[in-house]
Amino acid sequence: MAHQPTRSTTPHYRCLGIGVGPANLSLASLLHSRRDVTSLFLDRNDSFTWHDGQQLPGNTLQVSLFKDLVTLADPTNPFSFLAYLHENGRLYHFLNAQFNAVPRAEFRNYLAWASRCNKNVVFGEAVREVTFDEVFSVRTDRRSVTADNVVVGVGSQPWVPPQVREKLGPTQFHVSEYLKSARSLAGKRVMVIGGGQSGAEVFLDLLSQPSSGLPRRASWISRRGNFFPIDDTPFTNDFYSPSFADYFFSLDRETRRTFNRRHVLTSDGISDSTLRDIYQSTYLHRFVEGNVDMVGLYPNREVTDVTADLHGGWQVSVRHNDDREAAELFDADIVIWATGFRPTHMDFLEPIAHRLERDGEELRIDEDYAVYWDGPDDRQVFVQNAARSQRGLADPNLSLNAWRSQRIADRLGKVSSYEPLPSFIDWATKRGPLTGRRT
Repeated sequence: MAHQPTRSTTPHYRCLGIGVGPANLSLASLLHSRRDVTSLFLDRNDSFTWHDGQQLPGNTLQVSLFKDLVTLADPTNPFSFLAYLHENGRLYHFLNAQFNAVPRAEFRNYLAWASRCNKNVVFGEAVREVTFDEVFSVRTDRRSVTADNVVVGVGSQPWVPPQVREKLGPTQFHVSEYLKSARSLAGKRVMVIGGGQSGAEVFLDLLSQPSSGLPRRASWISRRGNFFPIDDTPFTNDFYSPSFADYFFSLDRETRRTFNRRHVLTSDGISDSTLRDIYQSTYLHRFVEGNVDMVGLYPNREVTDVTADLHGGWQVSVRHNDDREAAELFDADIVIWATGFRPTHMDFLEPIAHRLERDGEELRIDEDYAVYWDGPDDRQVFVQNAARSQRGLADPNLSLNAWRSQRIADRLGKVSSYEPLPSFIDWATKRGPLTGRRT
């Protein structure tokens, strides 16, 4: 598994991965059989996890099954989703089930399978610090190893507004804690804050409880002007292609920021089926069951604060985007924040942080996701899923997971792999003798 040690008897690797989520698990899968790029991937968790607190019955992926760990980079790789189905004897059953989309729990099981089958993936070992002296020295809570290159893929962490972080607990929590914290909501006033897919799925789950488990009232608040669907049309999906990823990378920072803000619904909109199910559930509760006060829908509003009331519940202060002077107050027993995730802090890089260039709040990367720094060119720190403002909305998405890992694997192995054909769309200006003229 390891190279010849470079100093003492410390194990040495060509690639040391920190974190084992879908991003680094993709790279680990592509490198698994590569003898020229020895690798080790470490994760502090005892076993693989992937949004485990949000794996609700009926939830599905919003991307194609081909956007797995490896297929779009290497369709013959033994860590593909189809290989998982085949090895577990369920390929025909999956075909016969005719799923419109891959069940998210099944995709999570696939990822866990890939992590178990890969001998270069180790769980239950936390990286404490990374230093550099000719090679990277990585100290964990168990040992020390060295590496020519480090690939950071520690994923993201739940985000809530700063003013409520000290108030989180059993009755106010992030959506990532839903399955653990939302044990008994019957007869309670529950408020979901956040208008993306996660908020929609939790809200639908509240409306879908049996009559004995229904909340007294379920309210849903979003800053967006409505509960908008995901834009999943063919030309929009070109934003999630390698051609566009490279084009986006070439743009200036302000143009990239504007694009991400304008097109956020291409990645964070709500699936049509979920919206339809919520609307139908609302109809049934109000008109068929006669429970007219069961559902509250409040888009185009921003939560400004949440304060404890005198009865052990919460008072939620809300401002309407079209009437900024007026305030609305909502009473809730349970508050669920579906406000997304932000990249996890990389405290273990602190010893070399002064050597790494930054681009705003992110580490500044090149076209192969290597961080610009003052060290030698053949020693690199790569980052995965932590460059949304530089690489676009696809960066935290599964769509370019395998392609990004292949870029990194090629750099590590000093080879050049197959690149897909260019997009149908000409994203960049083609400049010639007469600028802008086409023939």
